[in-house]
Amino acid sequence: MTFSRSEDPTTLLLSPLRLNQLTLKNRVVVSPMCMYSAQDGLANDFHLVHLGSFALGGAGLILTEAAAVLPEGRISPDDLGLWNDQQIGPLARVVDFVHQQGAHIGIQLAHAGRKASTFAPWKGSGLVSLEEGGWEVVGPDDQACSARYAQPRPMTTQDIADVVAAFGVSAERAMIAGFDTIEIHAAHGYLLHQFLSPLSNSRTDDYGGPLENRARLLLDVTRKVRAVWPAHLPVFVRLSATDWAPGGWDLEQTVEVSKWLSREGVQVIDVSSGGLTAAQEIVIGPGYQVPFAERLKKDTDLTVMTVGLITEAAQAEQILQSGQADLVALARELLRDPHFAQRAAAELGAELIAPVQYQRAGPKPR
Repeated sequence: MTFSRSEDPTTLLLSPLRLNQLTLKNRVVVSPMCMYSAQDGLANDFHLVHLGSFALGGAGLILTEAAAVLPEGRISPDDLGLWNDQQIGPLARVVDFVHQQGAHIGIQLAHAGRKASTFAPWKGSGLVSLEEGGWEVVGPDDQACSARYAQPRPMTTQDIADVVAAFGVSAERAMIAGFDTIEIHAAHGYLLHQFLSPLSNSRTDDYGGPLENRARLLLDVTRKVRAVWPAHLPVFVRLSATDWAPGGWDLEQTVEVSKWLSREGVQVIDVSSGGLTAAQEIVIGPGYQVPFAERLKKDTDLTVMTVGLITEAAQAEQILQSGQADLVALARELLRDPHFAQRAAAELGAELIAPVQYQRAGPKPR
């Protein structure tokens, strides 16, 4: 697929965007990507170089991988975390470096729920047992994600209250570390998504059944985070727009819950899809999730970020120019080329605010 090249030096992709009192220098966002490279949840030199490379490459906003709000909320034993104060300092080191390069950085806060206690992809497959350093897994009910995962213990109301509180305390730690924004992870089959979807939530109490009950945990978490997070800084929420499976979470419910989130002070919806069930049937192609963002743009007052097989600068620019989204997040493409934003500026003939050491690259001669 080809995309037309812009001849306008003031491209949207490389133009600023204001979110509350935070102004991003461009619309290129580093999507959260699990790196499975932490020990005891602590960021290290890998995270400094990995995330710092995106700042040097010119991205406007960098989102960290999922950071667990509780140790049992990790996807794997190698996940990043923000469940204790010792984890603040190593993250602050990363934040400081990113800021020195003129970029902004946010942290994605998460709980894996029934998808917890699994191996990093290159270390094995499926459940990490208690003997191997794993832990008890919890979820909305006792349904396992698939045969590869543990059967979860259904969460009590006290468990739920503990998770809500943990998100709030982790947000306070993120503020101390100097992050510019928080993203609440409610997508890809992790705990908050598990409560949202009727495929993974068969509860009959106040957290199950009708949509307002299934959304209760996400809204409780959002209120807790928004209450402690500075009012002048934005809060993002990542949602899966659909489970890609019959009877599951879908776009209509996503739109409705997004409106509720807007009333709770959320500024940005990061819209992705899938990850909840092995029964999902995803139709994949370039920009395959952009229509979800377009729908949210049409039916809500939120700033919307899109993601998913966006690999070309002209493609990203076209998405923004057509009004389908306000921000473009990239993942694998940025692993291939952390300097995507600089390349995009050259290809689109636009000016890029880059670190001084990289400005000599300038626009690509035509």
